[in-house]
Amino acid sequence: MARVLRVQQYMSDTATLLIHCPDKKGIVAEVTRFLLSYDANIVEIEQHVDTDWEHFFMRVEWQLIDFEIPKPEIGKQFDAVIAKRYHMEWSLHFSDDVPCMAIFVTKLTHCLYDILQRVESGEWNVKIPLIISNHERLRPIAEKHNIPYHVFPITKETKAAQEKKQKELLEQHNVDVIVLARYMQILSDDFVSDYPDQIINIHHSFLPAFVGAKPYHQAHARGVKIIGATSHFVTAELDAGPIIAQDVNHISHRDQISDLVRKGKDLEKMVLSRALWLKINHRILSYRNKTVLF
Repeated sequence: MARVLRVQQYMSDTATLLIHCPDKKGIVAEVTRFLLSYDANIVEIEQHVDTDWEHFFMRVEWQLIDFEIPKPEIGKQFDAVIAKRYHMEWSLHFSDDVPCMAIFVTKLTHCLYDILQRVESGEWNVKIPLIISNHERLRPIAEKHNIPYHVFPITKETKAAQEKKQKELLEQHNVDVIVLARYMQILSDDFVSDYPDQIINIHHSFLPAFVGAKPYHQAHARGVKIIGATSHFVTAELDAGPIIAQDVNHISHRDQISDLVRKGKDLEKMVLSRALWLKINHRILSYRNKTVLF
């Protein structure tokens, strides 16, 4: 069971460490002792142990004001003093680094509009330098919001060449997160492998569908949150990546097809936005095709 400690948040720059490693006694004490030894004020800390795999997960955030290690040296110090000893996989993030997000779309607008509204209202602190599509239909939306719109028609024969051009654009803009906002194309394995835990999809139906024996055992192994629309990281196995967010809408005999479409769109944009918020705020750790959310 995860334990959470939060103290009053102050208006200052912070650093966040995401950590996972084999479980061992004393990790929390060692990490906090390391931070406190350099005069850190920890503002949020949460940890979890997966007892099935005996694996430890942690997110810790602290203020940089008065912290005695210069920002460029924090990662090096942590790796040398703590991470190597516990065989940790870790990442370090700073609150003044604004994530860069690319949006992939085709013809449907509801997820795209929802993302743009959240960014423009200031709800999300994220940059959107480009929108990529395989269709011209949504160009007017991009132009209205002054975002460059790039169209790459995809056929079986052109897929590899078009994805290469797409990746060149993503690299040019140093993209951190790729959102498939109802993008109706399957990305190639080569494309997906270049962006591990960076591509987030919204699936418009219940995932995963467990067949065969022991469905509850399968659901536990996949880290299912709830049955419903599903947002997940994209992997080479189609629609089988680590699940980030799920939710459900109820219907009745009174609902017409138009009602189902309306409720489904509401669900999709809500679930996708929840997953993206967790990603851009560095609150996801994935391990063995499951996610731990902080």
